[in-house]
Amino acid sequence: MPRILASAFLGRAIVAMAVGGLATSAFAGPDSPAARVIVVANADDPDSLPLAEYYAQARGVPRANIFSFRMPLRETISWPEFVATIWQPLQDELIRGRWIEAAAQPAPGPPSSGGLDGIGRRRHAISGHRILALVVCRGVPLRIDDDPALDDRLAPVKGVLRTNAGAVDSELSLLAKSGGYPIGGFVPNPLFGRDTPNERELAQVVKVARLDGPTAADARSLVDGALAAEHTGLIGRAYVTIGGRGTNPNGDRWLDHVVSQISSMGWDASVDRDPRVWPESARCDAPALYFGWHEPDLGGPFALPGFRFPPGAIALHIHSYSARTLRSATEGWCGPLVARGAAATMGNVFEPFLELSQRPDLLIRALARGDDLVDAAYYSLPVLSWQCVIIGDPLYRPFTVPLRTQLENLDGLPPELAGYPVLRLMHLLDLAGKPGDATAAARVALNERPGLLALSMALARRLKDAGQPEEAAGVVAPVAGMKSFAPDQWALAREAAQLLASSRHPERAVEVYRHLFSAAALPLALRAPWLAEARKAALAASDPGQAAAWGNEADSIHLKAW
Repeated sequence: MPRILASAFLGRAIVAMAVGGLATSAFAGPDSPAARVIVVANADDPDSLPLAEYYAQARGVPRANIFSFRMPLRETISWPEFVATIWQPLQDELIRGRWIEAAAQPAPGPPSSGGLDGIGRRRHAISGHRILALVVCRGVPLRIDDDPALDDRLAPVKGVLRTNAGAVDSELSLLAKSGGYPIGGFVPNPLFGRDTPNERELAQVVKVARLDGPTAADARSLVDGALAAEHTGLIGRAYVTIGGRGTNPNGDRWLDHVVSQISSMGWDASVDRDPRVWPESARCDAPALYFGWHEPDLGGPFALPGFRFPPGAIALHIHSYSARTLRSATEGWCGPLVARGAAATMGNVFEPFLELSQRPDLLIRALARGDDLVDAAYYSLPVLSWQCVIIGDPLYRPFTVPLRTQLENLDGLPPELAGYPVLRLMHLLDLAGKPGDATAAARVALNERPGLLALSMALARRLKDAGQPEEAAGVVAPVAGMKSFAPDQWALAREAAQLLASSRHPERAVEVYRHLFSAAALPLALRAPWLAEARKAALAASDPGQAAAWGNEADSIHLKAW
């Protein structure tokens, strides 16, 4: 039946809208992209080299491409430490191995300078490099503190932008820049917004991504999530939080462009435009794509206990210090997102200023056309020698598997995700002016798999809006038989209960609420208001005992709050 579903409702034009222009994944081999990946580890961190080897084995990167140096065991280091333990040892090895083509270039000044620039880097005349991506592993320091003593008179910028504080990874992007560069500010990224960069532009930049997170297991999960999503294709919904949260309107404009792009790709999406903080109670099931901004620390549904992203999820929250540390599961955004299973994100280690930050609309544009993560990230970055870090497997291509393939293999997908490709198909059919076919596609899928919660709710809403509340309630009725819900499904299950209660089936709504409240981890911030709804449903279902029990529990929570 899945093949019938795909062939009956998915025409060539619709496939092109969803997956046009996608490239294939990277495979191991002497001429493969993985053969041109360099991996860097901290020899003094017990987790760093094992992570480098784990990634190399997973992607087929040659063992000889792993470089390990002794580095400080801190996330924040000084410029002298950076040059002595990371920059110069790595550049020396890359030149020695002909990864970077370079010749020594004497520095101006007295002979005592020994061919070094003002911050101790060797000066080279560099003609190019053959590095596809450079991967830094957990244990490699994250950021470099500002050093006012380094008076860089060549710095092109003044005022607040004149700082030499920055991300280690962003500085390493310029390993192959001939003659060095001033560190007192930023360097324009020649790849920014360039659809077809030329050889000269490509030769100036080494693309850097990082495998890092609060724990070594979290860092490894970046690799696992990327590979899992490349096997099945990225599956889930999209969530965008806009709402005028910042003082600069550009952030909202960029995110509006993101909404337009993901909608044109058929993604089922929730867009929050409320300027208040995104609430824990918001719907957030299977967030394969998340884009938002302004809040300083992870919050909303992501902060629910036990919350997890689906495999391969891409999550980007714009904030000045979203990556100030990657060792915390609660502070900032990047570390917490990785700790909850996101496979790819980007963030800032110090204040970047919005116009110099990563552009989410350009990132999703490049990923959608088939770019890998590191190419898409550098397409979205306006400047280097600045504050951004890219976290995830650089070779990760989230849209490798076409929607058609997902629809033909619904039985092979994780059961909790099998309804989401059908949701995407429905949106594409709507875009093509075929809403009847969209409804029919949902019916076919639910006849085979009645327990697909998100798909059941999508079809039920259509039917209710079409004036068919009884049929809508019938579609959602199987939800009452689900004994438990994952944290990311709590809000959606509550919506199912509300729909059943409003469609004159309060007894089924009561069953959904019972299963919801059986989750011990359900926080009081959700439990308390939902108990009031559940009590009303129980009264409507002529179940006074259950209504009294829920009323008493709500009163107890209220008294404790006092």
